[in-house]
Amino acid sequence: MNCPGCLKEKESGFCKKCLKSLFDGQKVEQVLPFNSPYEGNSDFYLEHTKKISISGVQVKYSLRLKNNELQLTHIGGQYILKPIPAGTFKFLDQAPANEHLTMQIAKQFKLEVPANALMDFKDGSTAYIVRRFDQIDSKKILQEDFAQIAQMTSETHGKNYKYDLSYEEIANLIKKYIPTYKIELEKFFRMILFNYIFSNGDAHLKNFSAMQTAQGDYVLTPVYDLLCTRIHSPTESDMALDLLTEGYSQAYEACGFYTYQDFFEFGQRIGIKNSRVKKILAEFNTSNKSVYQLIERSYLNEECKKLYAEYYEDRLKRMNMNVVSSN
Repeated sequence: MNCPGCLKEKESGFCKKCLKSLFDGQKVEQVLPFNSPYEGNSDFYLEHTKKISISGVQVKYSLRLKNNELQLTHIGGQYILKPIPAGTFKFLDQAPANEHLTMQIAKQFKLEVPANALMDFKDGSTAYIVRRFDQIDSKKILQEDFAQIAQMTSETHGKNYKYDLSYEEIANLIKKYIPTYKIELEKFFRMILFNYIFSNGDAHLKNFSAMQTAQGDYVLTPVYDLLCTRIHSPTESDMALDLLTEGYSQAYEACGFYTYQDFFEFGQRIGIKNSRVKKILAEFNTSNKSVYQLIERSYLNEECKKLYAEYYEDRLKRMNMNVVSSN
């Protein structure tokens, strides 16, 4: 078995490092003290339910830690728990392990990732848990997603409002509202590259947020809701939003999908120096041994491990087409 937090080899339970980052060192068991919401516990869960959209099928629950035990709560939640989602997508029972693996891989690419892990319900089913990053000492930190920042809702822009801007337009909002935008734009560039390389086709406006710092200005939040959506929906679009606001690169017109050239142009358009764009791209378009190690150590079943690796390799091939050599 591997640690259900960092996936490093361990006989059972969490390693010390994950106990510290997740639970402040408290000895929390991997098995939750209650059954999943699908085991006749609908009334028990009802008061704690928070429905949100991840492909429209995900329900989240709020947890707090008390006396070394995680408890459901509707106030003062310190964690978000995501059980296996309901719906008709493929391999939904693998969704918690998929998200957990993807978040571990994100760390390898210098993305800021909140503490997270896999938990088991008493009935044996799996859930993904993540520590909330929008609070300090139980005080809520002001946070807004980019649909809110753009002042877009279903009432003002229709039911598909989350998909109605481009990633370039999100970058423009970062420039407008975040004083340290030069730093944050590079973070955002990494996020977009990561989502493409690891086939997250549902990274829409509400999956990117800014939060207030102690000084009163704003920065991008850590990443959240990262998973290889292609495993669950193989025919979905490569990306939730268009990369560029207007037009496509010559490479896209020729290939029919995004390649190195598109991301190089994207980086230029949003104002990152060419040298920095190339450096960041080089980190992503080279096969990373740790990705395969994490896939193998993950809690995905063997079929999904194989798919995950194949999809990664497919995107790497795309990214190594039309590589820019100019200054």
